[in-house]
Amino acid sequence: MVTPLTCVRQLATRLNERSSDYDALLEQVGERDFVLLGEASHGTAEFYLMRAEITQRLIEEKGFEAVLVEADWPDALRLNRYVRGISQDSLMEAFGDFQRFPQWMWRNEDVRDFIADLHEHNADKPLAEQVGFYGLDLYSLHRSAEAVIAYLSRINPEQAELARHGYACLDHHGDPFQYGRNVAFGLSHSCEEASVQLLCELINKAGDYLAHDGRLASDEQFFAEQNARVVVNAEEYYRAMFQARVDTWNLRDKHMTDTLTELHYYLRSQGGRGRVVVWAHNSHLGDARGTEMGWGRRQHNIGQLARQRFGRRRVLLVGFTTHTGYVSAARDWDAPVEHRWVRPSHEDSYERLFYRSGLDRFYLPLEGMYADPLRARLLERAIGVIYRPETERGSHYFRASLPQQFDALFHLDETTAVEPFDKREPWQREDIPETYPFGT
Repeated sequence: MVTPLTCVRQLATRLNERSSDYDALLEQVGERDFVLLGEASHGTAEFYLMRAEITQRLIEEKGFEAVLVEADWPDALRLNRYVRGISQDSLMEAFGDFQRFPQWMWRNEDVRDFIADLHEHNADKPLAEQVGFYGLDLYSLHRSAEAVIAYLSRINPEQAELARHGYACLDHHGDPFQYGRNVAFGLSHSCEEASVQLLCELINKAGDYLAHDGRLASDEQFFAEQNARVVVNAEEYYRAMFQARVDTWNLRDKHMTDTLTELHYYLRSQGGRGRVVVWAHNSHLGDARGTEMGWGRRQHNIGQLARQRFGRRRVLLVGFTTHTGYVSAARDWDAPVEHRWVRPSHEDSYERLFYRSGLDRFYLPLEGMYADPLRARLLERAIGVIYRPETERGSHYFRASLPQQFDALFHLDETTAVEPFDKREPWQREDIPETYPFGT
């Protein structure tokens, strides 16, 4: 009987910090249209660097046309315009719309370098052949509403005035959370009907708005429609936060999967194949049916929904894990980003199993019967934008069956923190507690 440790040692390919490290993954991609690249934290430099290198090869060798990331649509759209050469922004100015916590997820040196490379890749290509950069998320309720109004103001001032009136109920509240709370408790009216109607009107009038032909006009219409979809789904999301029977995780991940779907079909409508790379957290991209999210909580995610919509043969789910090192993370929501030490992984985790393999850094394919010894339900770590080592088992671990969750995985024993643009000075690493592992 093959043990999990023996299985890892037999299947894994050690990484040598060369481009060839990704040859096996590119072969596994084959003709798939969707490659979803995860991360075990939102603040690990190696995850960003490796995803950037993989994505560049997918673009150059496999013809992928878009990068879709766990960021808000209007914020990422400013970077999209920069990489496609249709804005007056400098590289650093193009990051200016990432103002909401956690800014460092995208305002960091590794993303800056990747955006610069995309800009250079697109420089000598016509618009129809350029690679775009887009956002998946739905938190931009007010900014997306403003973007819809701005678009309509340029092409249909009368409709823009109707949009201002329809979205006005959103402006009576200090923030989206207050809006959701007030509507949920009957203190103000919902914008649901108005936001849905405005989306329908925008789609129905697209033919009139695109009477002057051209890819740029089509793109701007699509961007506006997606912002209107964000308003519809974000309005529901913020209301649902105060309704006990609604799982907002499911609403959010359905929206992100819908965004992937809309972008795929839009690219196809413009003559492309609709091949998209997605960057998001492991918890969003690994199939929820292979984790306790799906077993007990009845939660779904992008990885599961993408497989169900497009079929497993068209979707590749790739996870990333680490054993220890440093991470950029906050101690609490909306707190400053810090350079924090990551405790060595739990004894009962996949990360500790990988560490015990002695391979250090490796690629692990998980498709097929050869990965069956890894199906045992072990712990897996997830660090988001907040890291709480004092409650790590409860805050950062969940059980998973790795071959059900991912098609492939990259593991690194030790990793480093991503370097934010905006950080406390000096940017000092958190000391390892002298009492570790015996203290609290």
